[in-house]
Amino acid sequence: MELRDYQWEVIDPALEGKNIIIWLPTGSGKTRAAVYVCKRHMESVQKSKVAVLVNTVPLVDQHLKNEFSVLQNCFNITAISGDSNQKLFFSEVLKMSDLIICTAQILQNALISQEEEMHVDLTDFTLLVIDECHHTHKGTAYNKIMEGYLERKLKGEKNLPQILGLTASLGTGGATSLEGAREHILQICANLDTERIMSSDKHKFYVDTYGPQPKKQYNLSQQRPEDPFAEQLMEIMAQIYSYLNEPDLTMDFGTQIFEQQIVVLEKEGAKRFCQKTRVCALHLRKYNDALMVNDTVRMIDAYKILDEFYLLENATKVLQNPAEQYLVRLFDSYKARLLAIAQDKGFENPKLEELQKVLQNQFQELESSRGIVFTRTRQCAHCLHQWVQENQNLRKLGIKAAVLTGAGFSSQTKHMTQQQQKEVIYQFRKGTLNLLFSTSVAEEGLDIPECNIVVRYGLMTNEIAMMQARGRARAPDSTCCVLAKANSKEVAREKLNETLEVLMEKAIVWVQQLQLQQPQREYRLKIEKLQRDTVVGRRVRDAEREQQRRLHDPDSVCFYCINCNVAACYASDLRLIENMHRININPDFSPYYRASHSHVMIPREFRDWKPGSSISCSNCGQEWGMEMIYREVKLPMLAIKHFVVETPDGRRTYKQWSKVTFDIKEFDYFEYCTTNALLDS
Repeated sequence: MELRDYQWEVIDPALEGKNIIIWLPTGSGKTRAAVYVCKRHMESVQKSKVAVLVNTVPLVDQHLKNEFSVLQNCFNITAISGDSNQKLFFSEVLKMSDLIICTAQILQNALISQEEEMHVDLTDFTLLVIDECHHTHKGTAYNKIMEGYLERKLKGEKNLPQILGLTASLGTGGATSLEGAREHILQICANLDTERIMSSDKHKFYVDTYGPQPKKQYNLSQQRPEDPFAEQLMEIMAQIYSYLNEPDLTMDFGTQIFEQQIVVLEKEGAKRFCQKTRVCALHLRKYNDALMVNDTVRMIDAYKILDEFYLLENATKVLQNPAEQYLVRLFDSYKARLLAIAQDKGFENPKLEELQKVLQNQFQELESSRGIVFTRTRQCAHCLHQWVQENQNLRKLGIKAAVLTGAGFSSQTKHMTQQQQKEVIYQFRKGTLNLLFSTSVAEEGLDIPECNIVVRYGLMTNEIAMMQARGRARAPDSTCCVLAKANSKEVAREKLNETLEVLMEKAIVWVQQLQLQQPQREYRLKIEKLQRDTVVGRRVRDAEREQQRRLHDPDSVCFYCINCNVAACYASDLRLIENMHRININPDFSPYYRASHSHVMIPREFRDWKPGSSISCSNCGQEWGMEMIYREVKLPMLAIKHFVVETPDGRRTYKQWSKVTFDIKEFDYFEYCTTNALLDS
């Protein structure tokens, strides 16, 4: 394997078995350097086992087929991704492999699994390579793995794996002062048990040569001279506001602040069983979404959001309460007017005009151009893609566009399967596609060296996301474009990010100097204190979570439909499958829900179960979850966000099951089958 001089420079301590972070710019070959460390490690360490951890699914396949492919002739290498059944037999796969490439979440699941064929131990590995290691903080899967590592280290265990972190941007952790940025860098070093942050000092000139930075430009659009579509939406919202009669609610429509207020109001309405408040808040939130989409992309995209929402309401809900009936009639009365305005090209979004100019300039000058437009949401990515498809001027330039978003199946908007992600990345790399509209999934790690232009479209992100997105533009004379409204918060945030990048670099240099001091007493004392604090903090959180989980007797906790407030079941009716799915085993529960005629599609396979039909409230049609077909037995699986939970201490709503205040027993398949057989007889 050929390495450049600066790559040899940064891996030197890792070859001696030390824990390090490699900090090099995007495109300079961090992964290549890590592959060599893995090779040397597997050649020299007896009974070596290596895990290469990534934080996005596309990177699993990319690492296997690209950089790590050079090791396949000499070592057994296995890639495990979310749609692979191999993750269910992680322990067996590990026995047959020298090196495993997987997402951090898959390894974390295997570490905490109680099932013999899946469970692995941290000490089964001799080296962990952590890609994009700046994510090793707070509640990420990376950090959960490393918290387990630190717990064992502080107990005196010696056979823990070597750690190799890779990053182009450690960030400042939200700090805006040099002192705060230093503390953040030290915390990342503590989390990864790092002895050195390695960057090139002797060969920095060559790093800049191999990883050149794109030129940066700001393309700023002006405000719409007129925005009658937004005015109509705000007129409707004002009528709902008046009907709702909530004096404490501001009328700052079309903002994140208003959305936050509405979310709180929706929860309060649900807890008070006030259907009027909850339903009006839900609909106001949808109008607010439409306002923000109108500000970002086309009027017709915003109109479709509302139209599809009301079509779904009419199709799935039994519109019983007066508030729902009023809101549906209100939209119907404005529907034709909104559509007419949305189809009037005279009021279109100036941001799109600016984006068209950027793309035309790029693709006219260089026919072989490839670009990525980064946007905030999946919805926006799909809207922009549709805009390009319908734009004759851009199509004449030979632009062949696609969408690249995350693979999570719970999103309200269209998701991608992992296979679809792989196919889009392959077609883009090959040149069949030359423009991607992407969410943050494409910011980190994707190997697209041909990219000539990156557009950050109306984004407000931190300095890490800015640097990562910029790093996708790797072709000679490439451009990174910031496209936003003039004098907007997005522009102010981008300028702040540029300042924070400089702050981060200063903080890293300070930590590197501290690491080089002999003896390293000051650095080690700081790191050990941070590690002790981390372990204590984890123990406190675990104890609090356990205490919270046993706060209420399941027999005293009642679930109500969030829409019509009908009592549905008790918490004692619930059971837990695979430590993540909550099902209702009470045979008397069946009259309370109805199953749809079509099956839920989830783009992956599971070992003991498959998805059945979606389920909804028999009384009002509110979605409740779906049927789980577990070993041929149909069981209703509930999503807690669709219920109001009443405990002896009052009512509340939850987004996640992990926050509930009662214990749920494990599902006993044999007991369930035996009990139901007796009931049937």
